[in-house]
Amino acid sequence: MIVDQYGQSISSDDLTTPQTEDAKLAHLHKYYAEHPSKGLTPAKLAVVLKCAEQGDVMSQCELAEDMEEKDGHLFAELQKRRLCMKSVPWKLVPPRNADKAELRDTEMLQEMLEDMTHLGDMFFDMSDAILKGFSNQEITWHQEEKLWLPKCFDFRDPSWFRLNPENRNELRLRDSSEHGEPLQPFGWVSHVHRTKSGYLSRNGLARVLAWPYIFKNFSVRDLAEFNEIYGLPLRLGRYPTGASNSEKNTLLRAVMSIGHNAGGIIPVGMDMEFQEAAKGSEKPFAYMMEFMEKTMSKAILGGTLTSQADGKSSTNALGNVHNEVREELRDSDLSQIEATTTRDIVLPMYMLNCASYKKASRSPRLEFDTTEPEDLKFLSESLPGLVDLGLKIPTRWVQDKAQIPEAKDGEDILVAASSSGTPMPTVKPPVVEADDKTTKEALSNKQSQGNAALKSIAIHKIAALKKVNDKDAAELFSEQLADKMSPVLQQFTEEVESLVLNAKSLEDLQTQLNEMDLSIDEATTVMQQALVVAELSGMADVENGD
Repeated sequence: MIVDQYGQSISSDDLTTPQTEDAKLAHLHKYYAEHPSKGLTPAKLAVVLKCAEQGDVMSQCELAEDMEEKDGHLFAELQKRRLCMKSVPWKLVPPRNADKAELRDTEMLQEMLEDMTHLGDMFFDMSDAILKGFSNQEITWHQEEKLWLPKCFDFRDPSWFRLNPENRNELRLRDSSEHGEPLQPFGWVSHVHRTKSGYLSRNGLARVLAWPYIFKNFSVRDLAEFNEIYGLPLRLGRYPTGASNSEKNTLLRAVMSIGHNAGGIIPVGMDMEFQEAAKGSEKPFAYMMEFMEKTMSKAILGGTLTSQADGKSSTNALGNVHNEVREELRDSDLSQIEATTTRDIVLPMYMLNCASYKKASRSPRLEFDTTEPEDLKFLSESLPGLVDLGLKIPTRWVQDKAQIPEAKDGEDILVAASSSGTPMPTVKPPVVEADDKTTKEALSNKQSQGNAALKSIAIHKIAALKKVNDKDAAELFSEQLADKMSPVLQQFTEEVESLVLNAKSLEDLQTQLNEMDLSIDEATTVMQQALVVAELSGMADVENGD
């Protein structure tokens, strides 16, 4: 017997047959929108929003759909927020302290989800809830051998749903009853997106965007009337005394058509006069439209500088701040999608297919990787100093920060270049079983022996070098250090000498010296090599009894 997360039994017919194919719900497939945006006024908008609060969200959802289709700016801003989520990678995370069976089942579910080519479309359709407050997709399951898998996710129009009068946060399908039909368990991806606190009908951005939408459209209409009335010169027709009604109508038709047709005829004795158009400006209408669009951008993206730059107050620093706000919104959107996908997709697949299932709280969960990779140069320069101070930094933490995956057993890895500057070939690390302590100890001993051998070879080479030279060791190493350091210091000297010769005054010289960018990397490398040689030389003296 198959049971859902609440312990209720489910038959295979319930999984493979869509709930909306039931006879009492079949009428939903034949329903067409009423388009409440037609003739929309502030009074009509208030009625639509009030009905949504009382549980009838159909008109509010249809209005949101019309707004997205009719307003190009609103559509573009919503697309930015929705599409930025499609490129974020995801993974399944096993429960805390997972055993081998749970880890194995998590990997199996990960492979199942990766093989679903329609999973990305499901995530995109879930983001429709940002505007409307909720988004529902009906799941059709099918069986492959012994595995139950989602065959498709059918997006259902938000106008198909209503709220339960006894629970204003519960979505139900619209049928002939007052309360509606409850959603079938395991049959829906029902995503509720919270952009603000409150009941489900007041969650979406549609209620916030409806007012700037209607005021902007009023301004667009007024601007069109302004262009039609004030964009053309005033045309006056003069008819003589005693003209008949037929002659007057002929003159009127000529006056009304000559402005658009640029030609016409009038009877002899009648005149037509063109006067200058009335004075006016389109700036108030354009300002209102621009102001409403900026209001929409703030509501959707948290700012305006990622979509609208006026060239006055917009700066690169402010643009970066607004872009960071967009990233925070993206992370919040993905966090909500994670929870819904885990509950409505991952958990049912885990319950239906995995032997390690014990309870819903031990289900794997889907997570989006929203971390940004750290600067590799900054990490490589700062970590050695922190390690020298005694900080115990986990390798896993560094790999997560740098976005570098951990090498698997037998996989080629990169190694440091040789001292001669010739890149060394990649090597394969030895495969070590997690419970093979003897092998681990042998490899550790082998590495220690290798390090000791390299140090011994270096010491003997330095001892041999001392024997073939009559000079004192300190004198010999000092001369070698001077030879290595001379080119570096010569370069510094030449640059400073050039500044001194070309300086116009002492203050000018001081300014140029402060701005001078002298790299000490090469000198630092020479000094590090000298210190290593000195240390090995001391070891050689100790071994030889000097």
